[in-house]
Amino acid sequence: MVLKRILLVSMFFMFTGFLTDGVKAAEMKIGVMNVQKIIILCDAGKAGKTRFEGKMKELQGKFKQEEETLTVLQKEIEKKSSAWSEETKAVKVRDFQKLKREFQAKTEDARYELKQLQDKELEPILKALEGVVLKYGKENGYTAILDSKNGVIYNDPAIDISDLIVKELNKSMTK
Repeated sequence: MVLKRILLVSMFFMFTGFLTDGVKAAEMKIGVMNVQKIIILCDAGKAGKTRFEGKMKELQGKFKQEEETLTVLQKEIEKKSSAWSEETKAVKVRDFQKLKREFQAKTEDARYELKQLQDKELEPILKALEGVVLKYGKENGYTAILDSKNGVIYNDPAIDISDLIVKELNKSMTK
């Protein structure tokens, strides 16, 4: 992610500058944000989540009947296999395994489709977020703005700017 790279590079320069130039901590203005929280709370993130959940329910509905068919066939094999001939048992097991492989392939395709949808929903949000953070940081005199979930072990809640960034992101994405 471009945003993570920018944050890591910023953090690197901040610390190397601190060590080499003797910059005092009081001169630095550091902000911390939670990217995950921002994505969940911003309007575009909420809309994307709704679309994602709708697609997921649609796909689950498609597979429900096939899953039930597999369960019924599996129970039938477990209950009746001792009464069947070896040939009948082999046919039923082969049919079950074929249906199971087909079902697994379809569910894997569905997972891939959901991953693609998630990426499609996140891409414009992350791109806009990057611009918003850069602009907000420059306009408000920040030395660095870090992602609290990416290497920050402790931060005072007073420097968390996630809610402010959500507001700025919402403004920038409605233009």
